Amino acid sequence: MEGFVSQTQSLQALSALLSTQQEEEEEESKKVTIFTQLGPGHIGPPPTKDKDVTTAYVKRNNKDIWSEEGVADSCSDDLTDLRPQPEYEMILKQSVGTEDVFLGLSRRNPSSMCCEAMLVKIKLPDTEVTDVVLEVKEKFLDLRTPKHKLGLHLPNAVHSHKGRAQFFSGREELEVTLFLKWPMDLINMR
Repeated sequence: MEGFVSQTQSLQALSALLSTQQEEEEEESKKVTIFTQLGPGHIGPPPTKDKDVTTAYVKRNNKDIWSEEGVADSCSDDLTDLRPQPEYEMILKQSVGTEDVFLGLSRRNPSSMCCEAMLVKIKLPDTEVTDVVLEVKEKFLDLRTPKHKLGLHLPNAVHSHKGRAQFFSGREELEVTLFLKWPMDLINMR
């Protein structure tokens, strides 16, 4: 009987050892799953649910860099307008003479900082020149036709009052030339 008691005690000791090991493994797996569920929203204090924020009046922070009223209406896309966007291509242009190419006298280089104009080629199949409505702002080009619409955010500021547009009916393509506006034109040797 003594052998049976020692075996029973051994089994109970082994069971206790294994059960604490299993509990530790379960706790570690819980920690791992907690850390895998954390994301950027868990940084900082948790949001308070007792504050009711009304959408009718929201106090403005004087450090805001923009407001929704400051965004132009033509920049927003109308999601209910199902007209497709036409194919377009933007090309930066610069005036280069022989003194630039061979001698480098004007300190121009092939970078975009030395470009004076931007050419936007827009393919408008089955469109007449009288159907095209074009509006150019400093950083936005808005083109509307009965079959197409294009709201294009420009990579550089342009002179909105300068520029020209030409429609080629044989190619069914509109070419818009926009002159770039650089903040320091005199320093950049333009």
